[in-house]
Amino acid sequence: MNREQDPGLDSVDRHILAELQADGRMTNVELARRVNLSAPPCLRRVRRLEEAGIIRGYHADIDPVSLGWEVTFFALVGLESQKQAVLDAFEALASSWPEVRECHMIRGGGDFLLRLVARDTAHENELTARLTNAPAVLRVQTLQTIRTAKDEAGVPVA
Repeated sequence: MNREQDPGLDSVDRHILAELQADGRMTNVELARRVNLSAPPCLRRVRRLEEAGIIRGYHADIDPVSLGWEVTFFALVGLESQKQAVLDAFEALASSWPEVRECHMIRGGGDFLLRLVARDTAHENELTARLTNAPAVLRVQTLQTIRTAKDEAGVPVA
């Protein structure tokens, strides 16, 4: 689906999206009750939203610290070139590291912004060194998270 097109969502679709974004584990029967539909048409709408790529998946929100990922940090990465092959190679590299949780090509101030997790500061330093020494990387600036005031998945569905 072209992202610039109006996806043709009505208020019921938006209500379904808001409810699933808040709690993706609820049953279809509960979802249907919340959006004031019977279960079969509610399920058809959910499947249509999935097939259209509007609902991209369902995920558990896991606390990283409870699994030993004590450090979250961001890395602003500048590359030597913006040639497509260089950009593609960096994206492939970043995507192959399990510690890289997000990889965004950006405009202004760098080429990529990464969100990474590390077990501790020594691991953070190791990841930073790996990034700095990666092919075509010109500069890396890291920003360690001290605390997170807001971490909300999804988007406003109003």
